[in-house]
Amino acid sequence: MVNNLPVKSIEHAGLTVEGYSRAAVQSYWRIPELKIGFDLGAQPWSFMGTENWFVSHGHLDHIAALPVYVSRRRLMKMEPPTIYLPEVCIEPVRGLLKYTTRLDRGRLPCELVAVAPGQEIELSRELVVTVSATTHTVPSLGYVVWERRKKLRPEYAELAGHEIRDLRQAGTDVTHETRIPLVAYLGDSSPPGLDACPAMYEAKILIMEMTFVAKGHRKEKIHKFGHIHLDDVLERRERFKNELILACHFSTRYHPNRVKSIVEERIPDMLDGRLNLWL
Repeated sequence: MVNNLPVKSIEHAGLTVEGYSRAAVQSYWRIPELKIGFDLGAQPWSFMGTENWFVSHGHLDHIAALPVYVSRRRLMKMEPPTIYLPEVCIEPVRGLLKYTTRLDRGRLPCELVAVAPGQEIELSRELVVTVSATTHTVPSLGYVVWERRKKLRPEYAELAGHEIRDLRQAGTDVTHETRIPLVAYLGDSSPPGLDACPAMYEAKILIMEMTFVAKGHRKEKIHKFGHIHLDDVLERRERFKNELILACHFSTRYHPNRVKSIVEERIPDMLDGRLNLWL
């Protein structure tokens, strides 16, 4: 196995989260069980088999490896992938692929799909992805992956199996849909982008940026450039209902040990053990 980029991994609730993120360097994530990934700032060789990718925005540390990923799948004779992006990114990415093809002399087949806030993408009968607007220096999106289940409507709960069957055959819809937010991906955003999507706080797993942690960094300036400070997390402590929170995208101004030291001092219980620093 080629091991050419850093990848951390954690398992929770039957899902594996793999990836790495550092501000201005590279961000890439995937959940193998769901067959989806988030952002293409770089492309570990092992991620190549994941066929659906959701890109949060057009900054290079989140999108630069898109041509590499598409090229590798073609070379390995895999089906063209599907890449969901903010609408503003579609034409520039098409141009990027066009000129990369001229450089590489190889086709770059893929499906580019423009998505917008409020949109839903059906990946399967069981999985749907919702799109929300985040607040960054360029148009940016967050994503929530939901598990869909069909449940019998309460008014039919006491009926026998053959009675439910007869209702179905007569055209009665005896079930209703329930949704469970499995994974939320914030991407780069200041706090309003997080607050605007309540499901971010409810998902079993939340992957969120926490670019700045030191007290000396002014929140007003951080927010202006579309990022989150540790103080913002503390102010929202009671809102986080997630089972696992992966804080990532730390500024390169910090050594990992400094991030760990500051956060553990400010949040000794690490949000009841749910907060994981992706260092």
